[in-house]
Amino acid sequence: MLDPTDTSKAMKVSVILPTYNERENISELLERIAATLTGTVDHEIIIVDDDSSDGTADVVKRQFEQNENIRLHVRTNERGLATAIRKGIDLSTGSVIVVMDSDFNHDPAYIPQFLNLIQYYEVVVGSRFLYGGGMYSRWRYYASFLYNVFIRLFLGLPIRDKLSGFFAARSETLQKLDYDHIFYGYGDYFIRFLMTIVDLNLSLIEVPVFYNNRPAGESKTMFLKEFLRYTMSVFKIRFGRKSLRQRRNIH
Repeated sequence: MLDPTDTSKAMKVSVILPTYNERENISELLERIAATLTGTVDHEIIIVDDDSSDGTADVVKRQFEQNENIRLHVRTNERGLATAIRKGIDLSTGSVIVVMDSDFNHDPAYIPQFLNLIQYYEVVVGSRFLYGGGMYSRWRYYASFLYNVFIRLFLGLPIRDKLSGFFAARSETLQKLDYDHIFYGYGDYFIRFLMTIVDLNLSLIEVPVFYNNRPAGESKTMFLKEFLRYTMSVFKIRFGRKSLRQRRNIH
C-alpha cells in the first residue's frame, strides 16, 4: 500500500490503458484501478480505444461517464498498441505515467509499489523473471524467458523482463525520449524503450509481478507474427546501434 507519510500524495498519476475489444474486462479493471488509487493519490485513467467492434468504448461511456477521473479517447483512423500508448502519454497530465494492459495480465494491485519506487527511480518495470514473479501459463512463461535470454545475449540488455510492458515512468523522463523511434509496432516497442533508457543512463528498477490469465475475451496476440516482428526489431536495434557508433567514431 502507499505509505501515507511519503510524498506520493503530491503526485498526479496517469494510468494509460490501450484497449481493443475488451468489453468483458474493462469495467472490472477500471473499478479495481480506481479502488487502488482513490483516496491515496491524485489520478486519471486514460483509455485509448482503437474503435473496438465489441462496444468497449460504449461500456466505458455508459458506466463511467460521471467519473471525472476516467477519460476515454477513441481512435478511428489508427490502430496499434504502441501508438495507442503514445497517444495516452500525449493526453496525460500526470507527473507519473503508468502503462498497463487491459486484459488483467497486469494486476492493478502492483501500482502502489510502483508509485513508491518511482520517487527514487526514473522508471519502474514489472518483471516476471525475478523471485516472486511469474505467469499462470507455464508454457508462455518459459517461452518468454527463453526469448528474453536471446535478447539479452544479442543486445546486451541487462533488464530481466524485456517484454513486460507494465511500467511506471516520470513524465519528465519520458519527455527526454524520441517517441518516433520507440512507439510503433506492437509489444516490440518495449524493447526499444528499454534500450533507450539504458543508452541514456537513466535509473531503472525491476520489481516482481505475477501474470494471471485473462478472465474473459480472447488474446489479440498472434504468436508467429509477433515472434517475427519482435525478432526483426531486435536485429534492427542491434545493427542500428552499431551504425550509430560507427558514425560517431567517424565524426
